Amino acid sequence: MTAIFSSAALKTRQREIKDIAKKDVVHITENGNAAFVFMSEELFEEQLGKAAEEAALTERMRACIINGRDDVREGHCIEGVDAFLSMMGENGESRG
Repeated sequence: MTAIFSSAALKTRQREIKDIAKKDVVHITENGNAAFVFMSEELFEEQLGKAAEEAALTERMRACIINGRDDVREGHCIEGVDAFLSMMGENGESRG
């Protein structure tokens, strides 16, 4: 469950907030509105790493889609299962 504390709680519940922030993101509100997030340095680095991995995967997927579209546009594709099977040798290797 998301941890949400008011900015006033930073004075009165420091230990509790810090303990939660070691393992999860803590959201801090001001006047009832979202204002800040608080987390440990270790968790921050972990979150940055995950974001970087996700961005890299997204970029690889984008490149694959673009390359696939280019292949189709240039006719480097096989349409249908029958066409695919006719291009395959008995041992599963491509003949063409």
